[in-house]
Amino acid sequence: MLNRRTTLVTAGLATTLALSACAPLLVGGAALSGALMYSDRRTSGAQVEDQAIEFKAGPKVRSVLGERGHVNVTSYNRMVLITGEVPAEADRATVDQAVASIENVRSTVNETAVMGAASLTARSNDSIISGKVKAALVDDGEIQATAIKVVTERAVVYLMGRVTEREAAKAAQVASAVSGVSKVVRVFEIITEAELQAWQAKH
Repeated sequence: MLNRRTTLVTAGLATTLALSACAPLLVGGAALSGALMYSDRRTSGAQVEDQAIEFKAGPKVRSVLGERGHVNVTSYNRMVLITGEVPAEADRATVDQAVASIENVRSTVNETAVMGAASLTARSNDSIISGKVKAALVDDGEIQATAIKVVTERAVVYLMGRVTEREAAKAAQVASAVSGVSKVVRVFEIITEAELQAWQAKH
């Protein structure tokens, strides 16, 4: 098992594309409810754009990759995380370009691996880990769990959201303590404490 470590990827860092090739391609979003939209730290417009990006990613990736590999695409505030497995290094670049070409994509983070597609058992385990991490964030009580999106791929947990440095560190600490997690990768957009207080004053 990999040593646990955390990696910070802020919004301003290079627009490295994250690819994963998956058959079929999966997207990270779910239907937006009014309550969740209101508590989300993204604008309602950004939330809708993220849903559109994830929806468009499936056909885009399939058009260049076909049924080879396993790709997940998750968008948060128009920063797109691409995870999964692709059969060749060239496929990573191809999927990168396809996702980057989608309207409103601001940046991409490439976390795909060149290897065979993960088994159904591994994917099921990833879902269980994501659920445990989400529950741990809620139980901790020090951060707003609904502000953080959790994505798990091959036991690696990716954390997304608009959070302060303090919240980012705390969330990574909580996630890394969950059983089954091999590594935590922070894909956060960092905001200031003043920006967080301004948002809280409106909500």
